[in-house]
Amino acid sequence: MRRGLTSYCLACVVITGCAPQGEAPDVVAEATGVAVEVREDVDKRLARYAPTELEADLTGVAESELPVLVELIKAGKLMDEIFLRQVWVGNPEFRARLAAAEGTVQTYFDVNFGPWDRLDEMEPWVGETAHPPGAGYYPVDMSAKELENWIEAHPEDREALTSLFTVVRREGDALVAVPYSEAYREFLEPAAEHLRRAAELTANDSLKTYLSLRADAFASDDYYASDLAWMDLQSPVEVTIGPYETYEDSLFGYKAAFEAFVTVDVPEESARLERFKSFLPWLEENLPIGDEDKNVRGTESPIRVVDEVFVGGDSKAGVQTLAFNLPNDERVREEKGSKKVMLRNVLRAKYEQILLPIAELVMVPEDIDRISFDAFFSESLHHELSHGLGPGKITVDGRETEVRLELKELYSTLEEAKADVMGVYNILALVGEGKMPETMAETLLPTYVAGLFRSARFGLHEAHGRGVVAQFNYLLEKGGLEVSSEGRFRAVPEVFPAAIESLLQEMLMLQAVGDYEGTVLFLDTYGVASEALVAAIARLDEVAVDIRPVYSQAEELLTR
Repeated sequence: MRRGLTSYCLACVVITGCAPQGEAPDVVAEATGVAVEVREDVDKRLARYAPTELEADLTGVAESELPVLVELIKAGKLMDEIFLRQVWVGNPEFRARLAAAEGTVQTYFDVNFGPWDRLDEMEPWVGETAHPPGAGYYPVDMSAKELENWIEAHPEDREALTSLFTVVRREGDALVAVPYSEAYREFLEPAAEHLRRAAELTANDSLKTYLSLRADAFASDDYYASDLAWMDLQSPVEVTIGPYETYEDSLFGYKAAFEAFVTVDVPEESARLERFKSFLPWLEENLPIGDEDKNVRGTESPIRVVDEVFVGGDSKAGVQTLAFNLPNDERVREEKGSKKVMLRNVLRAKYEQILLPIAELVMVPEDIDRISFDAFFSESLHHELSHGLGPGKITVDGRETEVRLELKELYSTLEEAKADVMGVYNILALVGEGKMPETMAETLLPTYVAGLFRSARFGLHEAHGRGVVAQFNYLLEKGGLEVSSEGRFRAVPEVFPAAIESLLQEMLMLQAVGDYEGTVLFLDTYGVASEALVAAIARLDEVAVDIRPVYSQAEELLTR
């Protein structure tokens, strides 16, 4: 029996008209339907996400701009529908057939965007269907080798089949690329209309330009112009919408998932952080790799602190995003850099409800009081800044390529871990240069260590989770971390900086040469949870793993 089924009791939900998949269910209903097994601990699973009312400070948004927010929320809800299909083409039918189930089952389906538990390595929590590695982007039975063989035999198809903005489908024996604009037209067309209405309603020229260009991109699959416009956006209403991250494609990491962040700017906080973008050239120069492996990117790199009003699509699934760095298009990064967006109300909720309770249970007593929100916020900011630093476009065997394409499905895991480690390295470097207060170094180390436990609980094979385990094991091996006789943890200040630099150098060089096999070896060596880590995580059962946002404010806006 598939792992995960032996340790949980099962209940049954009748799904009308659904044919059995995988193993036969224990109970078969009348001829009108088939009983589908639901883990009886679904209430406990849902409780790992703490319901959290997220409220944004709207005082900086003019009354005349509130209808703009309404149109953007409506567009964001359509990203939910697209992403549901990107996770699995069978999701809409499966969701409809769960309509008779009790509320917790439906809620947990919505949290996970499907029947697979994002905190349990994508094992099914309802039914028996295994999660397809290629999600809804490829035929469910297509192997990586099949696509590679097809491209080798048909090199003219490579660009389309590996594009960020196509799904791969079969036509007879052939593999064909279907543009997102065609595959998801029924949702992209109304989403574009909402964006155009918002553009008509807003008095902000930069927002009007971005929304108009992004609406056009939904039909053309060309996001370059609208990404440039998003970089120039200066508006009390800050929105990010479209296909961006590739985490869901665990087969190759090629395909971008649709998401939406509808937020409002916190101008005084954004202004306070603007100085950090001037440090980016120095931070790139200061990386512990050779100059030939460093990248030259644009340095505009705006930083925004915002409050989240509504989130849709990929960014809503499972663990919630607390900050992000976009766009991922290397052309935009070379021209303008990338924008860092800090979600203030999300950060505060995670700090208070998750990080502090974890620290109380796993940190040595003298370090608990050193943990601070400023360090947590700074670490999150510099994580996002670090996504724009280090290797991006590279040359492998004379070919111009990108790290993302060479590391394939391992790219997200290594890149997220790199950003964690580089963020800490860069803060320590800025403290050393007098650009940040010395007290930041004192609070940063214990805050970072507590954060390792927070992220490790997302799942060992999730992009953040496995990379976090690698950080933990490497630093423990090098003496940068130590465990007390009571099983509590601390960073060792005398050793930690050198250990973090060594770890960052290894990660950056794997990226710089596009070393897929070396990345496999690195993660096989360090990405397996140790007994000490497993034991510490086991003590955290009573602490929520993450928040589950409640967007009452957004719903109120929709009823205006």
